[in-house]
Amino acid sequence: MRELYAHRDSFIHQRSAKVKVLFTFAFIIFLNLTPHASWSAYLLFLILALALVLSSRVGLGLVLKRSLFALLFVLAAIPLVFTGSDLQRTLVLPGGLRIAYSLSGLSRFASIGIKSWISVLVAALLAATTQFTDILKALAGLKVPKLFVAIVGLMWRYLFVITDEVRRMLRARSSRSAFALNGRRAGGSLAWRARVTGGMAGSLLLRSIERSDRVYAAMLSRGYNGVLPAQEVAPLSRQEWWILGLGILLLILFWGLAVFVGG
Repeated sequence: MRELYAHRDSFIHQRSAKVKVLFTFAFIIFLNLTPHASWSAYLLFLILALALVLSSRVGLGLVLKRSLFALLFVLAAIPLVFTGSDLQRTLVLPGGLRIAYSLSGLSRFASIGIKSWISVLVAALLAATTQFTDILKALAGLKVPKLFVAIVGLMWRYLFVITDEVRRMLRARSSRSAFALNGRRAGGSLAWRARVTGGMAGSLLLRSIERSDRVYAAMLSRGYNGVLPAQEVAPLSRQEWWILGLGILLLILFWGLAVFVGG
């Protein structure tokens, strides 16, 4: 499993993890508090996010590729297009099929899609410019409940364990499979392949449970008491406070533009 962090020598990388975590949270909160259809404000938030990505030197393509995760949130908002109160437009599909849609619902759908994408874009930037251990230290330093920090930390580390298990299972399957000489795949029908895949998923679940029991027993034998050991977090310098304050002030200006001036 690939690390999300991409090491670069940039202004963003050199900032404290506390500053980046707080600014990311503030960015997402103010963006999602912005009224729908505030297109000018959305554009300002997007320009700021892209400027931060470019200044981080991690690569615009890398962050944009990871931000495609926002499509999952966008798909959940599709029903808004067809459930608005003003179903005045009709979309004619091939074959004569007509579907009524709402302009207000379409506007809300577009707003949710843009907000989700920019939010995931900023979160991807945080992950690409900050090591995960530093993010956990920052959360602990910000007085986030220790149990929550421990759950997040263990979940992240166990993802790599699960990935190794999947890789071993795929390697074992490949070593037991054969390919026909004409290049066609060996095996049965699609239903047969689905059954095999389901069996592999069940096997992975059982292996994961057994592995988690062994990992937990090893942690208890080493003195684990339910929370991760506390780690010292350096306080923010005056310069870091100024950077954080100016960043949040800029976000407030963008939000105020949408609320008091309009989209």
